[in-house]
Amino acid sequence: MACATRANFRSRVPTDNDSNLARISSRILSSHLSPGNALKLTLEDGKEEVIEIPAEAAKMLLDILIQMAEGNSITLLPMFAELTTQQAADILNVSRPYLVKLLDSGEIAFRKTGTHRRVYLKDILEYKESIDAKRLADLDELASLSQELDMGY
Repeated sequence: MACATRANFRSRVPTDNDSNLARISSRILSSHLSPGNALKLTLEDGKEEVIEIPAEAAKMLLDILIQMAEGNSITLLPMFAELTTQQAADILNVSRPYLVKLLDSGEIAFRKTGTHRRVYLKDILEYKESIDAKRLADLDELASLSQELDMGY
């Protein structure tokens, strides 16, 4: 797991030992989470210390553990992380030239540093959310039309 900044946009696949430990930890953690309540953890590494984790952070930790238990790599990015066009294209699962067309057409906000385009993660995620919503609406419309026409779907 890596907390990514502009200079650190990489992650690693968890080892089998990490996945097993994450599986056990996620089960225990999930049984202690309650909506809106902070979580108190006791750390034992020679000296005992209790820390309190905000409820939202505890939910994020649970999500991370679940992904690690499934063997998936994790990368954390702040919403205002600046991405290169390749990083943004990777998140959207599109080619870099296609992303550049989206940027140049004004569909996604960006800024230039010299000759390089930079995109905020926030803007990429907003664009992804809007196209996902449009896809769902189009699928709903197709389903309605097929029902109206009694196409048997």
